[in-house]
Amino acid sequence: MASRRPSPTTAFRCTECGWTTAKWVGRCGECQQWGTVVEAATQTGITTSVTAVSPGAARAARPITEIDTSEAPRRSSGVGEFDRVLGGGVVPGAAILLSGEPGVGKSTLLLEVAAQSARSGRRVLYVSAEESLGQVRLRAERTGALHDALYLASETDLATVLGHIDDVQPELLIVDSVQTVSSSLSDGVAGQPSQVREVASTLIRVAKERNLPVLIVGHVTKDGSIAGPRVLEHLVDVVCQFEGDRQTSLRFVRALKNRFGPTDEVGCFDMTGDGIAEVPDPSALFLGHGDPVPGTCVTIALEGRRALPVEVQALTLKTGAPNPRRVVSGVDSARVAMILAVLEKRGVAVTSDQDVYVSTVGGVRLVEPAADLAIAIAIAGAVGDRAVSRQVAAFGELSLAGEIRPVTQSAQRQSEAKRMGYRAVVDASSRTIGGAMRDLQVRQPPASREDAPDF
Repeated sequence: MASRRPSPTTAFRCTECGWTTAKWVGRCGECQQWGTVVEAATQTGITTSVTAVSPGAARAARPITEIDTSEAPRRSSGVGEFDRVLGGGVVPGAAILLSGEPGVGKSTLLLEVAAQSARSGRRVLYVSAEESLGQVRLRAERTGALHDALYLASETDLATVLGHIDDVQPELLIVDSVQTVSSSLSDGVAGQPSQVREVASTLIRVAKERNLPVLIVGHVTKDGSIAGPRVLEHLVDVVCQFEGDRQTSLRFVRALKNRFGPTDEVGCFDMTGDGIAEVPDPSALFLGHGDPVPGTCVTIALEGRRALPVEVQALTLKTGAPNPRRVVSGVDSARVAMILAVLEKRGVAVTSDQDVYVSTVGGVRLVEPAADLAIAIAIAGAVGDRAVSRQVAAFGELSLAGEIRPVTQSAQRQSEAKRMGYRAVVDASSRTIGGAMRDLQVRQPPASREDAPDF
């Protein structure tokens, strides 16, 4: 019998998923990440045992009923919308990761947070590893973020950053960004997974030891995910995503992970020439103005815990082409195609000979099915040249059977519609899309019926 040949010693391992290979490759064969395969120590087969260490009295295990449940004291960052996302403020010792696309305004937001914290009497250290001190000073002059308690440092070496922390003794640390800081204890250049892991681990350890809140900026990849090792998201306490569209000045901050608060809050900001400004009530940003016109309808959308009125607009044009055009902006094209089929099948509106254009106001994107009813009403109004009063809002999910299904947090949507002055709401109580069209004429305020033809 032939003996089994000994397998070659595994010499390389992926730092992300642990996949092993006998030779170096640029891309992991398991998780498909680039640059994560590094040389691993050769296994000798000798297993060392771990010696048990007795914990001290302060770290001894206690019954869960004796654990103090008092909430950690929070400090306001001075930016109300940012505090909303964090759950009420910055927790001492928390490590917060802020990611976003290049140019969206991450550095501007954090410089405003640093300036507001300095104005409240706290010493802040802002470490910029991407820009020089002069560049940061120019931005601070433009945004009005100058204060004597705000200290700037332009460093890319981790040891020097730690030295600045010892000298300044800050109460808030901001590092922009973690991918541009390197440590001499780890091989590779800045931005490599091993370097990012070492830098982040060291900063988080300093935050926990000194009870120092740390705000870390992280880059994103082409697909929008956070660059660097995935373990970075597990190390930090809070992961925030800074989103925005280059065509509009509106910006959103969302919490993807929060150990100290909810993850369904959204902070709204407006990028201006003088910096970044808070938008406590962004409702008016997504509404049209003027008299009601055919092809428009307002829906109540949810952004996190916020209920925002958003206007949906539709335009239809008669065409003789065998394949009419379907152009959408801010809504899902597959969802619009389904709504068009339901409208024609249920005899509400014929769109097979119409070019259909559907868009939202303000650049907001509607991804929830609660906007189905407003889209259907807008399209039916455009086809029939009938206008809906601006004092009417609609929300509900439209099924293929033409039924209107209830949506989540309906009571909050109703309350927001009432607060914004909408005197009539069309929702799942209409039961079907045909019933919603009939209820539109009944539920519209009497004053609006004299302004324009309606349903």
